[in-house]
Amino acid sequence: MTQEKQNGGEGRPDKGAGAGPIPGIGRPFSRRSFIQTGATLAAGAAVFPAFAHRAYASGTDTMRVGLIGCGGRGTRGIIQNMQCAPGIELISLGDLAPDRLEQSRQNIAEFVEENPELQPSFQVTDERCFTGFDAYKRVLETDVDLVMLATPPAFRPLHLAAAIDAGKHVFAEKPVATDAAGIRSCLESYERARAQGLGIGVGTQRRHHSGYQELIRRIRDGQMGDVVNGQVYWNQGGLWSREPQDDWTDTEWQLRNWLYFTWLSGDHIVEQHVHQLDVANWVLDAVPVQATAVGGRQQRVDPVYGHIFDHFSVDYEYPDGTHIMSMARQIQQTQSQVGEWFQGTRGRSWSHEGGGVGIGLEGTSSFEWERPDDWVLHLVQEHTDLVTSIRAGEPINDLRRIAESTLTAIMGREAAYTGQTVGWDEALNADQVLNPVPLEGLEYGPMEVPPVPVPGRTQLDRGFIEGW
Repeated sequence: MTQEKQNGGEGRPDKGAGAGPIPGIGRPFSRRSFIQTGATLAAGAAVFPAFAHRAYASGTDTMRVGLIGCGGRGTRGIIQNMQCAPGIELISLGDLAPDRLEQSRQNIAEFVEENPELQPSFQVTDERCFTGFDAYKRVLETDVDLVMLATPPAFRPLHLAAAIDAGKHVFAEKPVATDAAGIRSCLESYERARAQGLGIGVGTQRRHHSGYQELIRRIRDGQMGDVVNGQVYWNQGGLWSREPQDDWTDTEWQLRNWLYFTWLSGDHIVEQHVHQLDVANWVLDAVPVQATAVGGRQQRVDPVYGHIFDHFSVDYEYPDGTHIMSMARQIQQTQSQVGEWFQGTRGRSWSHEGGGVGIGLEGTSSFEWERPDDWVLHLVQEHTDLVTSIRAGEPINDLRRIAESTLTAIMGREAAYTGQTVGWDEALNADQVLNPVPLEGLEYGPMEVPPVPVPGRTQLDRGFIEGW
């Protein structure tokens, strides 16, 4: 039995260990509600009638889906995918660990039992459940049309490339890499997917939130003037962790406790705070040119927390000279703050998931958009938009954009780890591969925990320099 240490965190309920109830999932979408919510696609894209534009699953409009990575996010995400549109069939599951796959399968089955309208969407059989280091390959060998990638982020570049090679559409959870080499691989996969007409959706649900979309429209219309600066935050308590077990090797423990190892998660500024950094890039319609940062490991110093930091503060400079202050913290008994604020020459905007968005204008009434149910709806909407675009024959491909936002987070992490200002090109082209062995050759066995980064003694290309 896996022993988990719950840290009393106030993180999103769609995160977590994957066992037990599944919060954050709404009622399944009907055909009617799907038609209504599909309207967030780009103007001109048909919604339901477009399903006939391409056939799936041996001449039908059924879209067969597989899940690679059966943890908490994968389980919740695949249920949200099953809810997103008519004609979805989940047919295959893959995970490194048999117990994780079985727990996920059980959770999905229980949800379907409580929501029998989803029964046609749950078509997983024993023959299409795969475990082990090659599970992702075996899922891709089935007749799935779309695969959801929800393993620890270190594996995302490898799995994306394999999915494109197999001719599959993809929904990829964020972030899409943990290091510079992974980002470059994702950019290559983006181009190959474009050439093959394959869709790639990503788990940045704020991009599919009607309130956020309205906010961006108003900012683009100049309602708050020119954006001159901003602040983005993901500050919260702790998250789950797992103690080592006697029957686990070092490698298995790190994989099961993946949040706390930079090669697997990218550190929490990459794994979690990428959401706010993506919003900053969206608002400014640009990526930063450089990052200067501080950070450290002050409260979470137990070995169960690996070697990552527990706080970051980053100053990002954008091409027009605009500065965005970023703050990310996972420390127990500290004040939570998750959201984005941007200052314009005529007003100020605010936005935070589940708490509304708005613009306050000087001398005028403010625009506010508050819809508490959107927290659930846009987690489904991101799947709806991808499926609708594929069926319309115009598949969206968001991989380059999320790769840029992931690199934005990596820049901030490396600026904090090294104590140096890190530029965009420097971060992108760094000779940096964090995984200790090639992922295709990974197996259970001994694996040392890297030292905690020390500013001034850690270098971007060379890692920790002992005695330097």
